[in-house]
Formats: sequence, structure tokens, C-alpha cells
Amino acid sequence: MVEKSSAKSRKKTSLWRTVKAVSWSFVGLRARGDFEEDIKNLSPLHIIAVGLIGIFVFVAVLILLVNWAVAR
Repeated sequence: MVEKSSAKSRKKTSLWRTVKAVSWSFVGLRARGDFEEDIKNLSPLHIIAVGLIGIFVFVAVLILLVNWAVAR
């Protein structure tokens, strides 16, 4: 039982760490030590999925911003 709850909390933490890592990568600010730790601990599939979602959100925000600016 303890192992299952520990695995669940680690999985949630891993997904949150993936979101943080991808967000910092979009900005371009990432310490080398954090980057190397992320490579060891994060799943490549999570990184790809969060990256694609981040790209879609970024493009959607840009489109909304341009539409708002043109409408004014």
C-alpha cells in the first residue's frame, strides 16, 4: 500500500516537474544542474506531450492577441 501511494505522488510530481521544465525551456532560462537532473528523472513522452500542449497554447494566445489588436 505504501509503495502505491508513493508511486502516485512521485508520478504527479514528475508530471509537474515536466511542466516546469518545459515552461522554463520555452523561456530559455534553465540551470545546467537542473537540466541534467531533469534528463535523469523525466519521461521523454511527458516532455513531448507537455511541449506540444505548450506550443498549441502559445499559438492560440498569439492568435487571440492578434484578433483582439486588429478588432480595436
